[in-house]
Amino acid sequence: MVQTLSYVPLASRAVIALGGADWRDFLHNLISQNVETLAAGEIRFGALLTPQGKVLYDLFVIGREDGCWLDVAAEHRDAILQRLMIYRLRAKVTIAADEAEVAVLFGDGAAPGEGWLADPRLPQLGWRGYGAVAPQGAAMGGEADYAAFARSLGVPGPADWGTEQTYPIEANFDLLNGIDFKKGCFVGQETTSRMKRRGTVKTRFLPIRFEGVAPAPGAEVLAGELRAGQMLSGADGLAMASLRLDRIEGADLSVDGRPVRVVRPDWFERALTQ
Repeated sequence: MVQTLSYVPLASRAVIALGGADWRDFLHNLISQNVETLAAGEIRFGALLTPQGKVLYDLFVIGREDGCWLDVAAEHRDAILQRLMIYRLRAKVTIAADEAEVAVLFGDGAAPGEGWLADPRLPQLGWRGYGAVAPQGAAMGGEADYAAFARSLGVPGPADWGTEQTYPIEANFDLLNGIDFKKGCFVGQETTSRMKRRGTVKTRFLPIRFEGVAPAPGAEVLAGELRAGQMLSGADGLAMASLRLDRIEGADLSVDGRPVRVVRPDWFERALTQ
């Protein structure tokens, strides 16, 4: 676990700026998060889903005085811009790429100053900054360091859920403050709400520990002879996996003939019981 405060610029993330008289209603009706009550200087986590309810793009929404910023995957920013333009129709909303740089701070240390916002998913994840200056004394880190830190907390990322592959509840968006079930309609809402209401969530993303190098993404997780899931992203000793909850309880699990062990983070257990 990281002990010192680490500063990591995220070249993998980019910003889209929304403004105009209708920006709030426009975005509120599209994404899984509530933006009607979003205040300037507040950040929330959510996703734009497919009509069938699978994660299309994850995002963070940052409230501003004259609109909001969307913190999105840089590789998908152009596609997200195009999709938002399609949904815009006659709404009075401006949509444009913004050059604000995204960074994160994580590890032990005092709360940073202006420009830094506490990660809304989990307090232990630290802060996200937009054009913010690194605090004095923070150590420079790389994106791989941040990915490993998030993984150590059991928090999945875009490399795990992909695009149009995963229902947000399977990727724990509901447990990480990424879905507002009280907000009403949004794209993909019907499937998402039905899964939550009926309690039909059989698959969840959880970290797995093992000896040696990480199995390849897609490698089967076996409970005896039964398929219990598949590996997602990872590194030596620890990876994320998509797992059938009804097949892993008390089972001896293996991947490629090697024993593996599921880690159930404290926040995961607490959120499930709330």
